[in-house]
Parts: sequence; C-alpha cells; structure tokens
Amino acid sequence: MTEARAAFRAALRAKATIVAPGAYDGFSARLVEQAGFPAVYLTGNGMSGSVLGLPDVGLMTLSDVASVARNVAACVSIPVIVDADTGYGNAINVVHTVGTLERAGVAAIQLEDQVNPKRCGHLPGKRDVVSREEAVGKIAAAVEARRDPDLAIVARTDAMSAYGIDEAIARANAFLEAGADVAFVECKGSVEELKAIVAGVRGPVLVNQDEAGVSARLTVAELEKLGIKLAVYPGLLRYSALFGMRRALEMFREDGSTRRARDTMVSFEEYNNILGLESVKRLEERFL
Repeated sequence: MTEARAAFRAALRAKATIVAPGAYDGFSARLVEQAGFPAVYLTGNGMSGSVLGLPDVGLMTLSDVASVARNVAACVSIPVIVDADTGYGNAINVVHTVGTLERAGVAAIQLEDQVNPKRCGHLPGKRDVVSREEAVGKIAAAVEARRDPDLAIVARTDAMSAYGIDEAIARANAFLEAGADVAFVECKGSVEELKAIVAGVRGPVLVNQDEAGVSARLTVAELEKLGIKLAVYPGLLRYSALFGMRRALEMFREDGSTRRARDTMVSFEEYNNILGLESVKRLEERFL
C-alpha cells in the first residue's frame, strides 16, 4: 500500500492526466490493472449497485465500502481511489472513516459536501450541500486523521447545481487550503465549465467522466489539454458488464442453451488467468 500511495503522489506531481477507470469489486479492479491503467477508481455508485443491488442514494455504509476497498486494495498493486461519499456523518465520522479506509490500504479517499443521505451527482435535480464552514471542517478533519502523509484526500463539491459555479470553485479552493490534495467540482462537464473550473481552482482538478455527463465525449488528450489532473470513468465497466450479462441471459432464455452466448464469453482458462490462478499453482508446487 505504501508503494501505491507513493506512486499516486508522484503521478499527481507529473504533467500527464491520471486516468482511473471505475471498478466495483476485485474482479473489475483486476481488469483495470491488467489493461495497463495507472490507478483504479472504486465507484460508490458501482459498489451500491453491485453490493446492495440498489441505486446510489446514500444507502452504502462505511462497513460496506471498507469491505470492498480492503478486498480491492489487496488484489491489485496500482493505487486505489475510493469514493467515501460524505464520510458517513459529521467531521468526527470523517475521522473514523479516514482511519478505517487508510487501514484498508487505499491510496486516496474522496469526500463530498452533500447533506446526508447523499445522491449520485448525475441523478436529476439539485444537490443539497452542507454549509461551506462545515464542509471545510470535514476536509480539515480528514487531513489531520490520516497517519500516512502519502494518503491523498480528494475533496468533492456538489454546490454547483444549487449555488452556481462561483460557489463551487470557492469551496474547491477552501478545501485545498484546508489540506485536500485534489479538488473535484461535480458539474455537467461542458468544455466551458471545465475551462472555468481549471482556471479558478488553485490546485489539481478531477473530472468525472461518467457516460451520463457531457464531458465523457472528450478524449484523454483533450482533457489533458484543458489541464485536468485526474479523470475517473466510474461507469465504463459497470455499464458494459450489465449490458453483456443481460444479453447473455436473453440469448439463453431464447435458445434454451448457452451455445450462442459462448461467442461473447471468455474461456474458463482465461477467467482463471485473470484471477491469478497461475501464482497459486506456483505456491502449490513449492509448498504442497
């Protein structure tokens, strides 16, 4: 975990945009690492859908998230960025949240300023947020709570939907002044918005590249040109997985056989290779 945190810190200092596809369990996280990406984003929406089978409306608890984060951090070597929603309460809860997730082995923890219970930033309607003073206090508490100085704090604000871009940028800067390492202004993601955010925020900026947002149409090269430091893609794997699984079930139900669906599947051997079976075999040869 120490190496992964140091690697993430080094990537934040480098010029290139960090690209972190979203995962929701160990299997999807392994795929991100094996595809060659430098970091993985543990998406709150994806975890809520995968663990609970429910929408992202603040139903995941710290225990739920920590369990997934611990498993993911244990099975990949790349930095894990975990979405910890609002920190599951006030500043005191945030202290507990940071300690729990730091021990789970993640490289970065994302916290936001929505009221409890939070809602996914791409669901319709405005987002209610806590006062700026309370939000800054929670970020300051998170910064002080970490034991490893390489653990990064990503501070997200959802203030734009209710209070406009000026307040959102002001909050992002206040979070950075409180010690956050990356600012995340939740927005629709137009080029004009992103330009204004990068120009106004005095530190590294994260953009959410969920396919529900406008900015998902932009390439990594375009984001880099805009000055985006970190781009997360929380929907890519979960939407693709849902599409593939649903289609396989439809073909099975139509045919009464999995024969046609096999063309869209990996093999049993490939499946086990992804999970690292070969390393288990080597241990068996040495010790059993």
